[in-house]
Amino acid sequence: MRNRHWITPALSVALLAGPLRAAEPDAGKELTAMEIVTRANRVSYYQGADGRAQVKMTITDAQGRTRTREMTILRRDQPDPNAKAGKDDQATDEFCGEQRFYVYFHRPADVDKTAFLVWKHLAKDDDRWLYVPGLDLIKRISSSDKRTSFVGSEFFYEDVSGRNLNDDRHEVTRTSANYYVLKSTPKDPKGVEFGHYVTWIHRKTFVVVQQEYFDRKGEKYREYKAAAMEQVQGFWTVTKSTMFDLRTKGRTVLEYSKVKYNLGVPEQVFTERYLRKAPTAYLQ
Repeated sequence: MRNRHWITPALSVALLAGPLRAAEPDAGKELTAMEIVTRANRVSYYQGADGRAQVKMTITDAQGRTRTREMTILRRDQPDPNAKAGKDDQATDEFCGEQRFYVYFHRPADVDKTAFLVWKHLAKDDDRWLYVPGLDLIKRISSSDKRTSFVGSEFFYEDVSGRNLNDDRHEVTRTSANYYVLKSTPKDPKGVEFGHYVTWIHRKTFVVVQQEYFDRKGEKYREYKAAAMEQVQGFWTVTKSTMFDLRTKGRTVLEYSKVKYNLGVPEQVFTERYLRKAPTAYLQ
C-alpha cells in the first residue's frame, strides 16, 4: 500500500514559515548537523539495498518552451563491512557507503539508448561514464563536470547520484516543529560554483523538501523543491521534484513512477558492458 502526500505550495509555505528558532547546539536531545544530513542522505539515495524508478523529465525554458525525456534509473548499494545491521537488515542511518547508478534513456528519439553510469566513491572522486549510441562511444565524465547540466536540464550530474557529505561543512541554523534548516559550505570553494547552500529537512521523515544555492556574493541562483512524496514498501520517497535556475528562468520537473526497492539487481549490470547492451530485464 502506498501513502501519497502532496507538498502543495500552500502547505510548503505554511510549514516552512512556521515559528523558527535559533539552533541550540547544546540541546542534548537534538541531532548534530552531520547526523541530520547523514539521515537525509540515506532517505534520498540509500533506501533499501537497491532500487529502480521510471522517470519523466520536463525541461521548460524562460519562454515556456518544453522538452521531455523519459528514463529508467537503477541503483545498487555496495556491501559495507563496517555498517551495522538495522531492523530491516539494511544499514543503519550512519550507512552511506559506495554505490552504483545506471540511467537508461528511452525518449525522445535523439537520446534513446543513451546510458549514464556512476560508481560513487567515498574516499576519491566518483567514476562516471556516458554512452552515446549514435557514435557507439563511451565517454568518461571528469570530476570537474559533476557540477554541470545533466542532459540539458537544470539538474546537475551530482544531483543524480548525490554529493559526498564530507565535501561540505554543515551547521544547523534554525529548527521548527517540522524542519531542520542547515547551511552547508564547501571545504574546497574552488571545486564548485556555489558559495553555500541551505537545506530544509523534514524532522520526521528526513526528506529534503527544499534547497537553495547561493553564489559567493550571497545571491540565490538555484532552487530545488520536492512537490510530492509517498511511502513505497515502507520507504518515504520523493515522487515529484523541481529544480529552478533563477538566472536563466528555466526549470526542470522530475516525476517518478513504478518505484521499487530491493529488486536484487546484480552487480554486473553496473559495468561498461551494459552501457552498450541494456539490461532490459531490470528496466521494465
